[in-house]
Amino acid sequence: MSLRTYNFHVDGMHCASCVLLIESELGELPNVKAVKANLKHFSVEVVGDFGDKAETEVAAGLSEILRPRGYSLAIEKSAKEVNWFDFKIAIPIALGFAVLFIALQKMGIVNLVNTSKVSYGTAFIIGIIASLSSCMAVVGGLVLSMSATFAREGDRIKPQIMFHLGRIISFFILGGVIGAIGSAFTLNTSATFVLNLIIGLVMLMLGVNLLDTFHFAKRFQFTTPKFISKHALGVAKMNHTLTPALVGIATFFLPCGFTQSMQIFALSTGGFTAGALTMLSFALGTLPVLALLSFSSFSIQNSAKSGIFFKAAGLIVILFAIFNLINALVVIGVIPPVFNF
Repeated sequence: MSLRTYNFHVDGMHCASCVLLIESELGELPNVKAVKANLKHFSVEVVGDFGDKAETEVAAGLSEILRPRGYSLAIEKSAKEVNWFDFKIAIPIALGFAVLFIALQKMGIVNLVNTSKVSYGTAFIIGIIASLSSCMAVVGGLVLSMSATFAREGDRIKPQIMFHLGRIISFFILGGVIGAIGSAFTLNTSATFVLNLIIGLVMLMLGVNLLDTFHFAKRFQFTTPKFISKHALGVAKMNHTLTPALVGIATFFLPCGFTQSMQIFALSTGGFTAGALTMLSFALGTLPVLALLSFSSFSIQNSAKSGIFFKAAGLIVILFAIFNLINALVVIGVIPPVFNF
């Protein structure tokens, strides 16, 4: 084997999930020895034997592997153009959501949030947004891979049900464990402020990244340690009847900023029940899209209107982040309560 090192620029990389997915997809190719993706430079280093193929041919071939996941490789870094026109539609959508959100609160029809904390309704909405965003790329990839694998074996329905049940039940139980851990610590005003501040900043960064406008911000992301994520992803390669359920459980540990922001909040709830219900609400929010992925080729990223959707979703997440940051300042008495609904 004649090994050679290739360096390519990656188009479509957004977060730590992308790094893990790219390394996993390319690392399974028989002629690839090693893969190392870099979110900071939006690049990937591939060590492998591609015979006499030119770099452009290698890039094209690897792009075919990654394209279903929303990525493509190139030798030269392509200029990233921002479609500012999308904001003309996205901003009214986000503002409309905010007005509806406040109206429902005022009318007492729903209680998505209150002035002291993120609630289950908010966690559910964040779950919906997360399931449609690039941060769930790894989970979506696992779902699609499982669908294809078990469909070839003639069993498509049962594994998918096991996956989603495993995911929902594990998010409930593990969320409760996190909440119980939080109960072991007495959170004073300063600790509550710090946790609210962290949640707000994580969500703010997620919202900015969803806008796909300020690309430098993608480098600054809170994520699960890579060795944990790789082991969690490796569960999918196990050949066992319970593998789909185990994969569903493993998604709790994959690098998704939305999941991690909810995990931090679950910790701050200081109780098993509150932590469990927070993570359950989030998981239920992700369920419709992930279930749709299980039985179709659905992908919002391939839609012609994906730019508008992600910008609107990003603005909504930023609104939630600002809400949480304001609450953090209220907690320590810097400012009086702003929201009275």
